[in-house]
Amino acid sequence: MDRTGTIFRQSSQPLAVTILVLPDASLMSMAATLDPMRAANRISGQLPYRWKVVSMDGQPVRTSCGLALQVDDRFDQQAGCDILIVVAAFNVTRHASSGVLAAVRQAARRARMVGGVEAGSWVLAMAGLLDHRKATTHWEDLEDFAARFPQVQVIPDRWVVDGPAFTTGGAAPALDFMLALIRARQGISAALNVASLYVYDEVHLPSDAQPLVSLGRSSSLDQRVAQSIRIMEQHLDSPLAIRDVAAQVQCSTRTLEVLFRDLVQSSPAAYYLSLRLQAARRLVADTGLPMADIAVRTGFSSIASLSRAFRRRFGQSPSAARRGSKI
Repeated sequence: MDRTGTIFRQSSQPLAVTILVLPDASLMSMAATLDPMRAANRISGQLPYRWKVVSMDGQPVRTSCGLALQVDDRFDQQAGCDILIVVAAFNVTRHASSGVLAAVRQAARRARMVGGVEAGSWVLAMAGLLDHRKATTHWEDLEDFAARFPQVQVIPDRWVVDGPAFTTGGAAPALDFMLALIRARQGISAALNVASLYVYDEVHLPSDAQPLVSLGRSSSLDQRVAQSIRIMEQHLDSPLAIRDVAAQVQCSTRTLEVLFRDLVQSSPAAYYLSLRLQAARRLVADTGLPMADIAVRTGFSSIASLSRAFRRRFGQSPSAARRGSKI
C-alpha cells in the first residue's frame, strides 16, 4: 500500500516531521526545510505541521558556517513520524557511519515518507533507500553521486519525489519542495502567502534543472546571455569556441561580446574560463580526485595548464588550495 498518497492531498491533520541534521550541514538548507512549516502554522493560525529537530547524540550540531545548531532531542529510530528528513552537506561520507545508516533505515520503516536535502540524498542512497528510484542531489555532486550509486536513477532536477522518497538539490530547491507540500495540503493561497514572507517570487517546478550559476533577473534581460551561460556550463570539460556559443544562441560573436560586457561586466571568454576555474576549485577543495582528472573535467589540456590558470585566478596552486581546505 502506498503510504505517501495522503501526504500530498488536502488535509487538516497535523503532519509530524522529524529532521535529522548531520554535522557540517548547511544552515540555509536547514532553514529552507524548517521555516516554511513555521510560516504555514503562523499563517493558518493552527498547527498543520509539527516537527522535531534531532541529532544522532542529542547534542548541538556544528553547521558548515561554524554556528552550533541546537536540537530538540537525540535521534530515536524507533519513533514513528510522517516524514523523516535528513539534512546534510559537507563530509557526508564521513558523518554517515554504519550506525547512522542503520538508524536511518530503521526509522524509515516507521515513516510514511523519507527525504534527503542537499547531501542528505547521499545518506538515503548509502542506506539503500533510493535503490531503483529517481533522485537528485546538489548540482556540484551529481556526477559523483551517479557514479557512486548506479542503482539510483540520478536526474538533475531541483527536487524529485519517487514513491516514499524525496530528494532536493539544496536550499532553494528545498524551499520549492516545502512550498509544493504546503500547496498540496493547505492550498495555493497558503503556499503563496508563505513564499511572500520570504519575498520569494521565483518558485520553480521540480523538473527545472539545477544551474551552476543562478542567473536571477539577468535571464529576463537577455535570453542570449542566459542561454550562453547554460551552454558553457554544459561544456566545461570540452570548452567551445565563443563563436560556436554565439552561433547556438543565434547571434554574432561581436553581439555576444557586447551583451556580456554590458550584463556580466566580462567578456564571454573570460567568463567561461572563470566558470571552469570555479568548478576546478570546488573539485580541488571538496574531493580527493587526482589533479589530472580535475584538469580533464574542467577542460584543461594538462595539470600544468590547470595549475597556471588556477594560480593566476586564485593566487595559489591547486595543491596548495587542497592543503588549505584540510586545515
